[in-house]
Amino acid sequence: MIALKKARKLIENHAGKPKAEVLSRLVLALESEVPFQLSDLYRLDYDDFHLAMEIMAEWRLDRYYTSKAVLLDLSMQVSQQQEQAREAVPQAA
Repeated sequence: MIALKKARKLIENHAGKPKAEVLSRLVLALESEVPFQLSDLYRLDYDDFHLAMEIMAEWRLDRYYTSKAVLLDLSMQVSQQQEQAREAVPQAA
């Protein structure tokens, strides 16, 4: 539960930064059981990498439904914002 709360705070406080995007995608992959590029984790600094490992350990325990739901909702919002930002950028002809 501690890692999930840390991840939520990191994503909220660093929205749009690569580390928040990687952790958001990790959370979405864990929830939806879709592939996730592990090599993306290596772009994180040591503390954020360790946080990612803690998230996976807590997720596996699957005991903390409330914290997990809040983190999942935030990660979905970040993902949607990223998609909207990509769509707003005009395509080069």
